[in-house]
Amino acid sequence: MRDLYIKNGQGFILVYSLANQQSFQDIKPMRDQIIRVKRYERVPMILEGNKVDLEGEREVSYGEGKALAEEWSCPFMETSAKNKASVDELFAEIVQQMNYATQPKGDEGCCSACVILRSSWKLRSDSFSASLEGQPPD
Repeated sequence: MRDLYIKNGQGFILVYSLANQQSFQDIKPMRDQIIRVKRYERVPMILEGNKVDLEGEREVSYGEGKALAEEWSCPFMETSAKNKASVDELFAEIVQQMNYATQPKGDEGCCSACVILRSSWKLRSDSFSASLEGQPPD
């Protein structure tokens, strides 16, 4: 069932608790599953350390989260859902990534299944106006 959600998903926020080292470890296979199902390395994704309001109970350092995000080439944020700290920024970032991912760059497609077709002919203005008047173009 999770594979179906992943297949249909356009962006992913991978959330772990800063106050729980096991949740940080559990997030790694989830990312692997997303990459496997999507069959594409550059999936819009953010690594989120939640519960920054529980600083006294922290088990996962900022550096650990940041290092993992760098390894995965994705943004990293720490938030507090309870206090609404950085939550709006988190969702703005994933939407921006999703919008950016749907726009191919240059000759590159957005994924291996896409093909970009480009027209190589140029329309001469005199040919266009002649054909509009009912005369065949030169």
